[in-house]
Amino acid sequence: MIHSSYYKPRIFPILGNVTDAEIDRAQGIDPTITMNRDKVEEIGRDGVVGYIKRSPSVAYALTQNEYGNIEFWQKIVNTATKGAIGQTEITLNDFKTPYFDICAYLIDDDSTVRGTVWYPALRTAGFSITIGEPQGVIERGFDFVGEKAMTFQGNNKYFIYKPFVWATGDTYIDLGVTGMQVPVLRPDRDETAYTDAQKYILRVVKVSGSTTTILIADEDYEYNAGTKQITFTTGNVPVTGDVIKVYYTSSDVPDAQFVLNDSDPAGITGESASIYLYIPATGKPSSTDYVYRLQSVTLEVALDREDIREIGNKEVVSRGVRTSTVTVTLGRILEQFTVEEVLAGVAPNFGVLDVEQFTDKATLIVKIFEDSDKTAFKYGFKASNLSPTELRGGASIDEYVKNDNTLEGEELVISADATVIGI
Repeated sequence: MIHSSYYKPRIFPILGNVTDAEIDRAQGIDPTITMNRDKVEEIGRDGVVGYIKRSPSVAYALTQNEYGNIEFWQKIVNTATKGAIGQTEITLNDFKTPYFDICAYLIDDDSTVRGTVWYPALRTAGFSITIGEPQGVIERGFDFVGEKAMTFQGNNKYFIYKPFVWATGDTYIDLGVTGMQVPVLRPDRDETAYTDAQKYILRVVKVSGSTTTILIADEDYEYNAGTKQITFTTGNVPVTGDVIKVYYTSSDVPDAQFVLNDSDPAGITGESASIYLYIPATGKPSSTDYVYRLQSVTLEVALDREDIREIGNKEVVSRGVRTSTVTVTLGRILEQFTVEEVLAGVAPNFGVLDVEQFTDKATLIVKIFEDSDKTAFKYGFKASNLSPTELRGGASIDEYVKNDNTLEGEELVISADATVIGI
């Protein structure tokens, strides 16, 4: 049997020259594959004619403990720089076109590697940050979508990713050198109708500066199973400095499966977060914009994806997002009216708080620190131009009065640079 302790997830960004990484602090992984097959019957027949098979739909849900590291956010938007200190922030536009593979290496209780599950070309459909209670662990939630899933076992049990930097004088990529994981024949393509490139290679990607190209087998590149070399056709030969990323299966152990992260916190609790709500009329918010008595905070992003197909091709050929919706829910014990005062744009203890006068330009800042001392800022979120959509408040017997506020917008930035987030 395969215990979760030996389920080793890893992410592989596809666009750009971005390294792969293990997925840290995962608490739940729930891929669901819908086969999308329609049963066909006909008049005059007792029974099924057959099934129309469309591309499957993959919904990949992931939850993580918040551990104060922006790396995973960078991987899912295919960047090595954005969001880091001194760099531009990650925005919702950065989630539109990037895509990535996620795999998990599977090892049983006897330390025997059973295989790899591979979910290629996933995109982000939404994510959330949830602080469920003041002392609860902050939780990240992600929803990814795709169309494919494969399990590799036997001689093909390892999913291999190898990046190469093209140097002056190179004429081919050699997958047969000492120490290299050797590509293994795909048994589902062991037919003469398939070329070596189709039998042995899953994908080849060329990164030239800021341009990423998915190369086509036998049109853009060829593979020779005897020499174990990848060569490139006229017009597709890389130039010095290009990065060539090669994906295949092998019976040889990959360079990395799962690297233990013992440097970041095991989890960060709500005590280590600071929440600010303000109307940005002038400059940054002040300490008076800190929101007290919060019992829960949820920040959810829904991306209305439009990933385009075309007639004559089973692959997604273009990726995009029609609209992005940011929803913030603040749950608190009712003691002061700070939130309502901010939304109304009035000073503390102002005599009248009229909901019809509430702003549609509020900004929420969530800052995450390493611990409750709040001396080591890790990273944060800033949601701008928020408008209240729902205000809830009521009373129950033997309970303190609660008040929940929901705000909605379309803007969000993520950064490990405190000057970008503000405060």
